[in-house]
Amino acid sequence: MTTVQGARARARIEITAAIKDEARRQLAAEGAAKLSLRAVARELGMVSSALYRYFPSRDDLLTALIIDAYDTVGAAAERAHAAAVRADPRDHLAHWVAVCRAVRAWAIAHPHEYALIYGSPVPGYTAPQDTVVPAARVALLLVATAREAYRDEGVALPPLPDDLAPEAERLAADLAPDLPPALAVALVFAWAQLFGLVSFEVFGQFNRVVEDRDAFFATAAERLGREAGITPRPRA
Repeated sequence: MTTVQGARARARIEITAAIKDEARRQLAAEGAAKLSLRAVARELGMVSSALYRYFPSRDDLLTALIIDAYDTVGAAAERAHAAAVRADPRDHLAHWVAVCRAVRAWAIAHPHEYALIYGSPVPGYTAPQDTVVPAARVALLLVATAREAYRDEGVALPPLPDDLAPEAERLAADLAPDLPPALAVALVFAWAQLFGLVSFEVFGQFNRVVEDRDAFFATAAERLGREAGITPRPRA
């Protein structure tokens, strides 16, 4: 790459970042449904035709913001998991709780981005295939945590009702073929409840209900792990 090409590439990265930053400000002020390329261009002092060279449509910009949001919450969860593993490689319940707490912390710090990916759908927008892998990062990390616990004999398998067995087998085949179907079902339960808890807090449903939310969530996250079959490490 020549010096000129390198400068152009850096400029493109900087302008793309500025566009996304302004779009996030609009998300916070107006919501995703009112995101406008023309408004973003106006705030940045750009003509609309110049901005279209970076994002040809509002949906392209939304997709970039969605992928960024999924990637940042996923990265936060992965860092927390890695730190918990370093602290105690065999305390799988602690690894699970660390992931859950990282998701909550990110959501509280970035409520508008959380709402973009876990709130109401944006009218007229359909997420493309590009969002699937980033969206799965947290879920896959929870599955990986349960897998490590299972391999380390740290899982107490929950009972599986007969009428749920076919769905459990399908979930296991799709999500974790190496894990028992009962565990796959328990993980989906826990994953849904985790984001339900976080959404209740971010969207104000706990107002005038739960006061000590840190303690409440820490207990809830541990219970979710236990319900997913992850047992605490025996203490010496």
